[in-house]
Amino acid sequence: MNVRTRSTGRSGAVDITARVCHLVITLVIAAALVTQLILLFTGGADANSGRADPDAGIATRLVRLFSYFTIQSNLFVLAASVGLAIRPDRDGRLWRVVRLDALLGIAITGLVFALVLADEVHLTGAAWWANLGFHYIAPWATLAVWLVFGPRPRIDRATIAAAFVWPVAWIGYTFAHGAVTDWYPYPFLDVARDGYATALVNTLLVIVLAVVLVAVFALLDRLPTAASGTEPDIARDAAIRPGSPGRTEERPGPPPGAAPTPRR
Repeated sequence: MNVRTRSTGRSGAVDITARVCHLVITLVIAAALVTQLILLFTGGADANSGRADPDAGIATRLVRLFSYFTIQSNLFVLAASVGLAIRPDRDGRLWRVVRLDALLGIAITGLVFALVLADEVHLTGAAWWANLGFHYIAPWATLAVWLVFGPRPRIDRATIAAAFVWPVAWIGYTFAHGAVTDWYPYPFLDVARDGYATALVNTLLVIVLAVVLVAVFALLDRLPTAASGTEPDIARDAAIRPGSPGRTEERPGPPPGAAPTPRR
């Protein structure tokens, strides 16, 4: 009974820690998003591009802000983190898709920004802090918390297929929106500057990265989490362990149809 109580207490502590971690991620992304919106309405720099665009109207700037893959992936993480802060073992068909899109999108955001965009974006003040939340804290904190707390397993073939709907839709929207407005959220997708051939090759590279990441996530999804690493239930094991006090062992009886052994 003591072991069972300790096991329950450990599980409860892990549950509380997971909730706190998800809450911290929620607050970081919410703070970064609010900061970016204030900058947008006051003509400040955009944390995604490092540029201010005061000539564009508020509506145009809002559409452009939410056209960034960075912002959309952070919104997925925000939704997932709020749900996990409420219930760390959350599950469900739609939930699995949202969670995988959050992991996939934020991992791509962190990697592409660090490897391709960081040297091109120069920020100061509030925009620097928003950038820190969107591109550094959110990606790596989200992945770290998922590795430790899960919940797992949550990734199957149906979830993977459904999770790719959003990135593919975003690619289609980005090129359609750019064809109409000549505005593209990222330089490596800028058809007006580099042409369709270069933009499509760069898009294909990102798709390959996404496929690799999903494969890695699917493998890691089989690993146990901190919540699943509870101590064994000795009371339960004792009931099935040969020779234990909690097990009642009987001598094997005679086979069916055999005459009973006479007593001496």
